[in-house]
Amino acid sequence: MLRHLLKLIWKRKGRNMMLSLEILLAFMLVFAIAAFGLRYWQLYQLPVGHNWRNQWSVSILPSGPEIPNDPVLFDNIKRSLLELPEVESVAFSSFPTYTFTRWTEDYTLPDGSAKLTIDGMAVSDDFFATMDMRLVAGRFFSRIDDGADAAPVVINRKLADRWFPGKNPIGQLYLLPRDKEQPVRYRVVGVVEQFRSQGDYMDPVYFMLPRWVPGVAKEAASAIVLKVKPGTPRVFEAKLVTRLKQIRNDWTYLAGPLEDARDAIMRTQTTPLVILSVIAAFLLVMVAFGLFGVLWQNTTQRIPEIGLRRALGADAGSIYRQIATEQILLSSGAMLVALVLLVQLPLTGVLGDGLNWPVFFGATALSASVIYLLSLVCSLYPGWRAARLSPTQALHYE
Repeated sequence: MLRHLLKLIWKRKGRNMMLSLEILLAFMLVFAIAAFGLRYWQLYQLPVGHNWRNQWSVSILPSGPEIPNDPVLFDNIKRSLLELPEVESVAFSSFPTYTFTRWTEDYTLPDGSAKLTIDGMAVSDDFFATMDMRLVAGRFFSRIDDGADAAPVVINRKLADRWFPGKNPIGQLYLLPRDKEQPVRYRVVGVVEQFRSQGDYMDPVYFMLPRWVPGVAKEAASAIVLKVKPGTPRVFEAKLVTRLKQIRNDWTYLAGPLEDARDAIMRTQTTPLVILSVIAAFLLVMVAFGLFGVLWQNTTQRIPEIGLRRALGADAGSIYRQIATEQILLSSGAMLVALVLLVQLPLTGVLGDGLNWPVFFGATALSASVIYLLSLVCSLYPGWRAARLSPTQALHYE
């Protein structure tokens, strides 16, 4: 039976060509949306490396061109904020988490090899406790690193595995090359499992957290991070900004819970997926109408053939199954061609981890299910209409 149906499909290859192309394009569209969504789901399952439920952040917007890196100023900010009963811990960073800010530079090993582009965020000693971070090796930097021969840094496991496979990363050195200057030396003192500054949907990248010390670093920190007591209300924002205004009234402060910042960036990151899904839904509806129309036309043109089958003893169920099975086979062929093209993406790695094998296979299964369901639904009425024809009606059809 299957061989016979394949012969019938091949003999009508001219008519089926446009239908197959329509199915192929629909499959690739659904595949793209499914892969996009599955990659987001995959990223959401990964740890971000820090807490956000009882943390607040404050962005400092200076009135002048830049924030002065004055140790007395930052010590005053820290002491003043710790006096608030809601605040448990205060730290500083070069930029706040859950924003689209990124700081990347190219680093190498001491011999100049293994050049890597690494994301970084300079943080103060109290940052790790404030953000409830956990180590997998080594320690967090602190005052014992004052006067060290290299800047202490905490890196993520991805970077440790890339640069120091099979070695203990603690104590290892790497460099930041500088034109016409001595390179900046970094020494690894700790390793964390992960750190994703842009939250749950950020791709895991090589990440480093170098030490920032007020008055020592070239640039000042522009973000304050606070750990507050559970249940701190949203109205704490006014109290927090008022306290900061007492220190520097000419600056602007943008304060809020990290939970709100997380929700905002997640909505922004998922907006393209939502828009593409809506567009894809409309396109699939159009494909469904087109598929239904073509199937109806094809069935009408095949009424004499169907009548002959009925006259030879085929029952209505057989006719129904034939129409549906032909459409499933036609869809399978179109999707097979699409998969031959799409499988080149994970094989060549042009999209990196964005289209890894679990995402590819998951998107393939979801897309195939959608196309098969669409094909089956569109073939139901034409198949039912063909199955209702009596042999006499069909053989006299002109």
